[in-house]
Amino acid sequence: MANRIDSLLGLLVEQGGSDLHLCSGNPPRLRLRGDLVTVKSRELGSDETLALLDELMGELARATFERDAAVDFAYEIAGRARFRVNIYRHIGGVGAVFRAIPHAIPTVDDLGLPAVLKTFTQPKKGFVLITGPTGSGKSSTVAALVDQINGSRKGHIVTIEDPIEFVHARKRCLVSQREVGVDSPSFVAALKSALREDPDVIVVGEMRDLETIALAVSAAETGVLVFGTLHTSGAVATVDRIVNAFHAEEQARIRTMLSTSLVGIASQTLVRRADGRGRLPAVEVLVNTPAISNMLREGKTDQLANAIQAGGLQGMQTLDTALRKMLDAKLIGGDEAYLHSVVKSDFTRFAGYST
Repeated sequence: MANRIDSLLGLLVEQGGSDLHLCSGNPPRLRLRGDLVTVKSRELGSDETLALLDELMGELARATFERDAAVDFAYEIAGRARFRVNIYRHIGGVGAVFRAIPHAIPTVDDLGLPAVLKTFTQPKKGFVLITGPTGSGKSSTVAALVDQINGSRKGHIVTIEDPIEFVHARKRCLVSQREVGVDSPSFVAALKSALREDPDVIVVGEMRDLETIALAVSAAETGVLVFGTLHTSGAVATVDRIVNAFHAEEQARIRTMLSTSLVGIASQTLVRRADGRGRLPAVEVLVNTPAISNMLREGKTDQLANAIQAGGLQGMQTLDTALRKMLDAKLIGGDEAYLHSVVKSDFTRFAGYST
């Protein structure tokens, strides 16, 4: 039987939106092409909003919400779409955000990602990091890379997610998808278990703590291809985040492990298309070449940005280079390029801003 909220979620899908927002005391809102747009509807009261959301929550989700005042889970409208759901309490009552997840897993080309990312799926072992702020499309990128492996070689893929977003069909690989809080109590517990499950590929949906990061780096060194995500902006910041998660006396060892196990880093953000038809990923790419490996091992992260800038032949690019390419191709406007750029002075003339 359909839940009452399905009509709003159906509208989100029909409009090509990314998120539905419900917040007590406000009308529903859809995120369309990056903007929050109010749905023509009356305001929802706190009790009414809670009743709508309660229809979706199972026993475990309801208990988690009562305990933590927030809960994450996945919800599916059969045959139409799947959604990542976050329900939370706020000063006016309760709220929720539904992120739309397509049934069909997109390809690297579908997403408009740099072609070099396809090479990140080729090693049999190593560490691949997909990073960016919340809502930057990391999950879609990881899903596209995993699907490429699933269709191109045989093996066992284990995903650890909170919650499960894209559902992978079994193609050439056996795919085991585990949801934190449902199939395992934590990322750490699931990752420890995965290492005993004869994996070829492990996907860690979010590396939130030191133990998870340490296990992921170790797994990448011992013969597994590991994909992980972090909420960092930029390849250099990602390396620093990994290394600085460890105590000072361990950082040299971790730098050495990264220098040999890292395959590459893709750090992305979404930018508005010039034609108003949605958003595109602007991606900074680091590929672990011998020169990059030496810098990582010696802790010379201050030199990585220049190495990325000079590494175009290996598929590397800075975020600003990615933005300039998109600007030259007229995919994005000058204001958008300026807004997301790192070195603002390089984009001032395109945006009409004065320094």
